[in-house]
Amino acid sequence: MEETVTNKKKTGNGNTEYGADSIQVMKGLEAVRVRPAMYIGSTGTEGLHHLVYEVVDNAIDEALAGFCDRVDVVLHKNGTVSVQDNGRGIPVDTHKEEGRPAVEVIMTTLHAGGKFDSETYKVSGGLHGVGVSVVNALSSRLEVEVSRDGQKWFQCYERGKPEEELKTIGISAKNGTRILFAPDPEIFETTEFHFDRLSARFREHAFLNSGLTITILEESSGKSHKFLYKGGLSEYVTYLNENRVVLHKKPIHFTGERETGDGHFVEVEVAIQYNDGYSEIIYSFANNINTVDGGTHLSGFKAALTRTINGYAKKNNLLKAGKNSIQDISGDDAREGLTAIVSVKMTDPQFEGQTKAKLGNSDVKGLVEQIVGEHLGNFLEENPPIGRKLISKAVAAATARDAARKARALTRRKTALENSTLPGKLADCSMKNADDCEIFIVEGDSAGGTAKQGRDRRTQAILPIRGKILNVEKNRVDKILANKEVQAMVMAIGAGIAEDFDVSKIRYGKVIIMTDADVDGSHIRTLLMTFFFRQMVPLVEQGHLYIAAPPLFRVKKGKEELYAFSEEEKDRYVKKLTAGKKEARGIHVQRYKGLGEMNPDQLWETTMDPERRVMRRVRLEDGPEADNMFALLMGEVVEPRRKFIEENADRVQNLDA
Repeated sequence: MEETVTNKKKTGNGNTEYGADSIQVMKGLEAVRVRPAMYIGSTGTEGLHHLVYEVVDNAIDEALAGFCDRVDVVLHKNGTVSVQDNGRGIPVDTHKEEGRPAVEVIMTTLHAGGKFDSETYKVSGGLHGVGVSVVNALSSRLEVEVSRDGQKWFQCYERGKPEEELKTIGISAKNGTRILFAPDPEIFETTEFHFDRLSARFREHAFLNSGLTITILEESSGKSHKFLYKGGLSEYVTYLNENRVVLHKKPIHFTGERETGDGHFVEVEVAIQYNDGYSEIIYSFANNINTVDGGTHLSGFKAALTRTINGYAKKNNLLKAGKNSIQDISGDDAREGLTAIVSVKMTDPQFEGQTKAKLGNSDVKGLVEQIVGEHLGNFLEENPPIGRKLISKAVAAATARDAARKARALTRRKTALENSTLPGKLADCSMKNADDCEIFIVEGDSAGGTAKQGRDRRTQAILPIRGKILNVEKNRVDKILANKEVQAMVMAIGAGIAEDFDVSKIRYGKVIIMTDADVDGSHIRTLLMTFFFRQMVPLVEQGHLYIAAPPLFRVKKGKEELYAFSEEEKDRYVKKLTAGKKEARGIHVQRYKGLGEMNPDQLWETTMDPERRVMRRVRLEDGPEADNMFALLMGEVVEPRRKFIEENADRVQNLDA
């Protein structure tokens, strides 16, 4: 691929010359290094991990084609990553048109690969032929090792350019490809890979490809995971619901296939299981790619689900007359408590952008709707007890809808803040640009009063909350919105709640949870994090949620004061102030059990001053695992929670007696 960049030169009199010599042509992979975000989304953490996804996706495509059943990923101590598969191995023979080995063409040429030929890969996630060549371009060094036809071949590259000719380095009884690369620090803001984020992605692949083994090892920590799921999507749904009370033990699972108008095919696989909770969990995939922004396949599924649920309810007279009578079940009501996986596999998917976040094929919506409607309708007719349970839950959700609508209307009143009617006693900041502002959600009036006195009034707002907010994991949105502390937070943040939440409207760029360092403070922090994860998830996804880290100890000798954030740090400071003396005379150690025990200057200096404070940003790296953890800690099922506490009791830190 060639990218043309305009280069305008100014003359001495300020005019601009624009001629043929102003046009710069970048050949090969140069354009990728100049505009990396065009190919991998960003040069931050997301883009960095996308490099691994691209290489692994190629191995997964070999599995989809039936030639691979194992992929091994290693995060090496030196910062490199290797991906080994047991597929056919990248072709090494000479490409007729290019006059170079096919593997070198694939590694160094955009839009070169086997995905354009529907006979080589009937179903594939990597379709543009830019994946592994982009990884090569954005790596300071990349090595490819191919085992094929009894021999082992090797070639290495530096910033996308071959360092040497392809050569044989031995014999091999097996086929496969191993790619090792080092992300280029000249390109990326960070080159540190996150084990949990990658692990979550590989777990998805293992669920979506029954019988495929995927392993990941982090050499520096010794952490490793091995994923192999023979139950496919049914096992995926069961995993997601393992800490919930399900309404039907066995997931509803079906597949179907339809031809598109151009003669291609779409294979649809769906797994559904309802639980007694109030959140919906739906993950959609197209050719194994997690379409985080949905697309036509997800739209088709939702439409079919709502239509089929309504049709079954009306046919069986389950929308009862009387106090709780309703005319129709809405989509939101039909999906309350739903856990579902929607996966389509097709020969010609059209993704929006190289990062493939959304499927755009227009004909897929109708095809998915047909298949889901047909199979789900048949299941409900053949399993009336389950059908009645699902309708009963949807009707209960619909009944609560009016109360929720009224509660939402309350939070939308623009005059609430202006009239100072917030029950949480918001002390707002004077600046209005959200990027410059932050809000501290503080436990209790005492700590809130201290924080108000110690803050920077220009940029820092304080919202004290009283006691423990409602556990949103166990309540519908109408009950949630009736809670005064929740109302205060929703109105203060100013971006709505649940499906109405619009992260672009937040009034503060940082939402900071600041609680005491004791058991109650930890519980309140967990309740607040559950609330934000369930009702304002984009706030978490886009990095706006933080946890303040107040010190646990003040170590003082004379006029010298040191603040410690752990037992170990406290002991180190005591040792420092004793200067090697056996007795710690004149040293006073204070354990802070609450924020209110600090004076405003201390709280500012240790916890609120942007120049000196320590804060933890809440990141969402593994959505399904986070969902499971909140369900375990805050849900109705007691036994898994008891087991978790017993297994992790010895890892608790800063626990007061």
